[in-house]
Amino acid sequence: MSDNTINIKMNGVAVQCGLEDTILTASKKAGIRIPTLCHDDRLEPYGGCRLCIVEVNGGMRPLPACTTPVAEGMEIRTETEDVRKIRKSVIALLLSNHPNDCMRCESTGDCTLQDLSYEYEVDGSQYEGEKCELPVRDDNPFITFEPTKCILCGRCVRICNEVVMAGTIDFNGRGFDTIPDTAFGKPRSLDNCEFCGQCVSTCPTGALTDKKARGKGRAHEMKKVRTTCSYCGTGCNFDLNVKDGEVVKVTSAYDAPVNHGNLCVKGRYGYDFIHSDERITTPLIKKGNKYIEATWDEALEYCARRFSDIIKKHGKETVGGFSSSRCSNEENFLLSKFVRTVFKTNNVDNCARV
Repeated sequence: MSDNTINIKMNGVAVQCGLEDTILTASKKAGIRIPTLCHDDRLEPYGGCRLCIVEVNGGMRPLPACTTPVAEGMEIRTETEDVRKIRKSVIALLLSNHPNDCMRCESTGDCTLQDLSYEYEVDGSQYEGEKCELPVRDDNPFITFEPTKCILCGRCVRICNEVVMAGTIDFNGRGFDTIPDTAFGKPRSLDNCEFCGQCVSTCPTGALTDKKARGKGRAHEMKKVRTTCSYCGTGCNFDLNVKDGEVVKVTSAYDAPVNHGNLCVKGRYGYDFIHSDERITTPLIKKGNKYIEATWDEALEYCARRFSDIIKKHGKETVGGFSSSRCSNEENFLLSKFVRTVFKTNNVDNCARV
């Protein structure tokens, strides 16, 4: 055994893990699934939902896998009968104060609570009592909040504070009236929210959804297309969710090398231009006071001829290239190379310089 590794047993299988691993991270390395609701790999361990409980060393008290560190010689059981009974009770308690309107819910087919209810055969009828009835919060242009579907996992609050560091929302109220909300319940605006959509990306239920995508399709109906954001030169990746040839919404790509799923308001919600009627779909050449449609060959030939005429008449210092930070580094390099080698001038600039 290395000084940096620990040997444990999980469901009878020997597993080697790191000194700083929790039971949950060790289980992922071993390919053993432990269900969670409040956990997100982007966030610090929370231990709030209690779905990830496991039996350790045959002990009577189950422990949460997400917050319990591994120890040498630890023996862990993740799917005992007692553990499954406790998980079923936790899910039943959550459903006892849940609308359970899955047929009409925006997140049907993409809801962790729904998946776990199906897996553990819980229908929400075990416990009866008062249910929280709160109005839908629809007071901003990008995010719809349905408080009755919130399970208080805290993921939206934590990602806003730990990752985005905006501090827009926190738990407001006490007991039965607790909900994640802005200070004093004020509507989200650019004064108190960045509209990055990270809270939506981490929500395991239908409590937080993208307003612009509501009613436009289920998750299984959409094809995800990986692309790079065109709003700046950072190079953030995300997935376009496409249905019937239309971009319905943008979702985070957690394996993106640059942004790791983080997005700004433009990247997540600024996709309307894709299907705009005002988009130019073919090259245009100005003749008189009108723009005439042309082929790419005609447009490129026209540009080459006009640049040549200007350089011959006024000299190479009268032309140049102005690049954009919306382009990639490679595209900006090609423009610089073109201007310096073809125009033979150093008149190259970029919009980000100022």
